[in-house]
Amino acid sequence: MTRRILGSHHLKGRGALSNPPVRFEATLVEKTDDGWYQDEEGTTSLPQTVLPDRARSVITTNNSPDVGFDQSINPYRGCSHGCVYCFARPTHAYLGLSPGLDFETKLFYKDNAVELLRADLSARNYVCKTIALGINTDGWQPLEKTMEVTRSVLAVLAECRHPISIVTKSALIVRDLDLLQDMARDRLVSVMVSITTLDNDVKRALEPRTASPQARLKVLEQLSAAGVPVGVMVAPVIPSLTDHEMEHIMEASKNAGATRAGYTLLRLPHEVKDLFREWLAEHYPDRAQHVMSIINQSRGGKDYESEFGKRMVGTGVFAELLRKRFQVAKRRLGLDEADERFNLRTDLFRPPAANRAQMTLGF
Repeated sequence: MTRRILGSHHLKGRGALSNPPVRFEATLVEKTDDGWYQDEEGTTSLPQTVLPDRARSVITTNNSPDVGFDQSINPYRGCSHGCVYCFARPTHAYLGLSPGLDFETKLFYKDNAVELLRADLSARNYVCKTIALGINTDGWQPLEKTMEVTRSVLAVLAECRHPISIVTKSALIVRDLDLLQDMARDRLVSVMVSITTLDNDVKRALEPRTASPQARLKVLEQLSAAGVPVGVMVAPVIPSLTDHEMEHIMEASKNAGATRAGYTLLRLPHEVKDLFREWLAEHYPDRAQHVMSIINQSRGGKDYESEFGKRMVGTGVFAELLRKRFQVAKRRLGLDEADERFNLRTDLFRPPAANRAQMTLGF
């Protein structure tokens, strides 16, 4: 059940300032002052709860033309990174939880992920296609340090020589350099490191529990030195807040070893738009109206436009200028050059070991 946190609170280490009601609930709760209780005013932190998520499947598929993969694995639900703009926040509503503070503090791990993955990869009709690992929520969020669900999944994929693509903003990924380096030798892995800003103050407010910008650049260096193909995702680009940093982020990433680059314009689906407006008013009241004005101009007059082909990059004057700036910087830095290592192989795939042994019986 979602926590009844009424009103707005700036809590240390948290991105969202409130816990809006679940959009599927039939009843709403509204804050009112009757003079009796004021205990919420002293709230400074929220405890984190972690529960197993007994999933029935681990590989999810999609047919979106806006993403470069057909299937993905998300070892966790919810994310303590606390990025206020996270497009995955609304998925917590399917659990009966708020996309606000609940998303950051009520976390779930797929404790049967390895079992399910081995079963999926063992199916006779399974067709090997690149799996995107940790897309909805970061596979290397702080919880992974103790739970190691992502590493366990990664180990199975390495064993099966199955190609994977990764997007992360966590420095914890270098812990798994042994597996990544092994897969990179056979062109089975690529990594994109997401960098939103190089300003630590902005980062602390926007993405409170993520690795620092400098730590993410170090990740690029370490992975590149180990032979793992790496790129940078300048994402999301936030008008009048981080958009001026695009070229600087790309240049710093190139110097750190990135050979590819991508970007997305800020997306505000469902409850995220209200959480972001609330966050802007708290942290950047002087420019909040201007930021939202540009977003609306880039989203057909709305806070968000979900149409395929538009939702990632937007439309209008600002969106077009951003696209041109990105293309110019990409060419100037050589980030538009083809890196064949990003073209991952599928011909090396082999089913899990137990299944292969079973298939040999009777021959």
